[in-house]
Amino acid sequence: MSNQITFNNKKILIGDTVQVNYRLIEREIVAGRAKREKKEETRERIQAFEGIVIKMRGEGENKSFTVRRIGSAAIGIERIFPLSSPWIKSIKVKKHAKVRRAKLYYLRDKVGKEAQKLKGGKMLEEIFEPDSKDATQVKNKSIEVKPVNPD
Repeated sequence: MSNQITFNNKKILIGDTVQVNYRLIEREIVAGRAKREKKEETRERIQAFEGIVIKMRGEGENKSFTVRRIGSAAIGIERIFPLSSPWIKSIKVKKHAKVRRAKLYYLRDKVGKEAQKLKGGKMLEEIFEPDSKDATQVKNKSIEVKPVNPD
């Protein structure tokens, strides 16, 4: 059983609010110029799925995690992502919440905003973004502590 996963040097824990960007391939059947001619077009795009990580399972190559979000009309939507999938482009950690469970199935019974909020939410987007210059500067700075002489 896994309680944390690592994706591109980012640690993802249960209870984190994440945004998973994954590649989608859409196929359409389009009418051609001739009467009975039909062509199949494929189109590729990136779609974002943002929600709370409620479950992680597996070891090694079989690791997967489940992300739950609240859709329109207060309907819960869950999606299972295999960690080693080539379709996952990136994972951004938006918030970190302190949880005391390994599986957050109790969120399925909650309705509305109650299902989206977990206690102890800290914004972590700046810390995990490799492109931001401020995050690298903060990590590399050393702090000097000097004793104060009372006069």
